[in-house]
Amino acid sequence: MHRLLIVEDEIKTAQSLKQGLQEHHFEVEVAYDGETGRKMAARDKYDLIVTDVIMPGMNGNEFCRRLREAKIQTPILMLTALGTVADKVEGFDSGADDYLPKPFEFQELLARIKALLKRNPRIVQPHDVLSIADLELDLSTKKASRAGKVIDLTAKEFALLEFFMENKGRVLSKTEIAEKVWGIDFDTGTNVVEVYVNYLRKKVDRAFSQKLIHTQFGMGYIMKEL
Repeated sequence: MHRLLIVEDEIKTAQSLKQGLQEHHFEVEVAYDGETGRKMAARDKYDLIVTDVIMPGMNGNEFCRRLREAKIQTPILMLTALGTVADKVEGFDSGADDYLPKPFEFQELLARIKALLKRNPRIVQPHDVLSIADLELDLSTKKASRAGKVIDLTAKEFALLEFFMENKGRVLSKTEIAEKVWGIDFDTGTNVVEVYVNYLRKKVDRAFSQKLIHTQFGMGYIMKEL
């Protein structure tokens, strides 16, 4: 039985989610504010955390940041009424693994939870390094560099670059990128993928004459040497 933590300040919403998830055979605990949730996540082991963003005191983004700073890698699903691209980018940069705007259907929440639980963390071997041209990505140290110069990446930027480099020479659609990097059933109606590809281009390609990330119009993106 998977163990879930819900961090939600609205009591009725929290209890409704708890009851629904228990009916689907999850073990569920609830925290009604971010600080309590942080302490529970640090003290006990959970398979997944579902958190609201707008909460008094410590909000959901700060809650995620604090957990990641403490090296707690439990998957986090954010629930929020804030649904703009900027809001989603902030959530992912804070360390969230998926983002579900309110209002939502319970079945969609359930699908997102199951998808996150199915993800198996990659077993990284020492010196596991991906490379293309003069770009290198060290999966054991989580460092990227090009021509010997370190590139500072957020967690999602790193994950996106890793996916590109693992599939170098292959055209990747926006839908595939969204599903693999952000999780299945990700809302591909937004331009979050384009936003992050632009972030990567600025960091990986802008200072170099040889570009590695290319747009295949009408199809997606491809990483290759020209």
